[in-house]
Amino acid sequence: MVLKLNSAAVMGLECLLVTVEVDLNRGQTNFHIVGLADPAIREATHRIYSALKNSGFIYPFNFRILVNLAPADIPKEGAAYDLPMAIGIIALSNGYAWELRDALIVGELALDGSVRHINGVLPLALFARAQGWRRLFVPAADAVEASLVSGLIIYPVSTLGALVAHLQQEIPIAPFSAPDNLAEAAPHCEADFAFIRGQQFAKRALEIAASGGHNVLLTGPPGAGKTLLARSLPSILPAMSDSETVEVTKIYSVAGLLTGGLVRVRPFRTPHHTASSAALVGGGRVPRPGEISLAHRGVLFLDELPEFSRFVLESLRQPLEDGVITVARAQGTVTFPARFTLVASQNPCPCGYATDPERFCSCTPLQRQRYGKRVSGPLLDRIDLHVEVPRVKFEELSAHQLAENSAAVRARVEAARTRQRLRFAERGIQTNSEMRPADLRREVQLDANSLEFLRKIVREFRLSARAYHRLLKVSRTIADLAGQADIALPHVTEAVQYRARVE
Repeated sequence: MVLKLNSAAVMGLECLLVTVEVDLNRGQTNFHIVGLADPAIREATHRIYSALKNSGFIYPFNFRILVNLAPADIPKEGAAYDLPMAIGIIALSNGYAWELRDALIVGELALDGSVRHINGVLPLALFARAQGWRRLFVPAADAVEASLVSGLIIYPVSTLGALVAHLQQEIPIAPFSAPDNLAEAAPHCEADFAFIRGQQFAKRALEIAASGGHNVLLTGPPGAGKTLLARSLPSILPAMSDSETVEVTKIYSVAGLLTGGLVRVRPFRTPHHTASSAALVGGGRVPRPGEISLAHRGVLFLDELPEFSRFVLESLRQPLEDGVITVARAQGTVTFPARFTLVASQNPCPCGYATDPERFCSCTPLQRQRYGKRVSGPLLDRIDLHVEVPRVKFEELSAHQLAENSAAVRARVEAARTRQRLRFAERGIQTNSEMRPADLRREVQLDANSLEFLRKIVREFRLSARAYHRLLKVSRTIADLAGQADIALPHVTEAVQYRARVE
């Protein structure tokens, strides 16, 4: 007799139906799992044996147990299939007739029969609702995450014995009720614009970057405040919308970084310069999201940009352009979202003092040239705002008066973002940085003076077509910050300052 139970495989951020087919036949005692199962799944034979024995159930000796994870041509990984396999074995060996056609069952078994946490519960819950299933049996530790999806009856399973008692209608498991507030608490941001001395030009550039989702490169000597500026950027970013919140929460769920409720704080990721390409863009035998996907709808900060491997940096070119990263492996191809704001910092030379008027630079011209070539031109061309961060003077450092705080700057950023949402409401675009050439033609109309000025700039600095388009996007953002529907010459000239000074 064959018993079929519903489960699912998480592939990227999406799920595929996996039917757990359990078959028991008299014969020599053995336990086989088929269906492109990875080692973690094949080892379930030992976990299930101990879990059954330690939960008070009789293991079916003198039976041949065969479990098929269908469809057989899709690779499966992880221990989430432990629970449905164990339930199938118990039902068949004891002759139980449980109605589970409208239920999705997932969970990893410990040797004592308790049910452990698994990754990707939020995508699994969304998949269960899309399939029209009513019930979802998940580890008790993941019930809060599953309850983020409405329209399902969530059963928190703490042990294998508790689930069997529930299915036997002996001791029902109470459906999980979601708490009133599932939002993760926003951490206190110690980095506030009010505490940044001087650097008005850099702070203005970050305000523009936050408003339009533009990428920024901060260049300056050590101790000038590049890292502090970058860490202050999240304090002026607007709150995430509901759709953004679900996108980010799904990524963190699959990555195993979700602590319970929705992720409502925009991500700020700071990978070390020794990070590998797989760590940055994602990868693995079955691809997992990397740092650029974990920074989706937030900020990716690359401190000391030239110290990163050139191969690693070149892997950023596609996501900076498309807002997604496609990871191809022998087992399949997965696409992860990667719409982040890149903030990078670097010194002007190996010793760091080439642009510092008060310190002597000990680097030779050849050393400076080699240092500058560590970051390729195509990657620099994808950065909208190139900002020089000079040494802060003592008078500014010792001043007692605070600068404009982040709350005031964030109000202007939110107003500019609102104008962009209204402008792109029907086109699936949220910020000016996401505009395509067709959107630029429609939304960016320049007067004769602005066109003539840009013509001279493009010729003089030999700007690429990509750089020209990015100038137009930054000009559109500056006009939005000013509350103006049309782009004027002052908006264009300010945008050029962030490009021409470093080309």
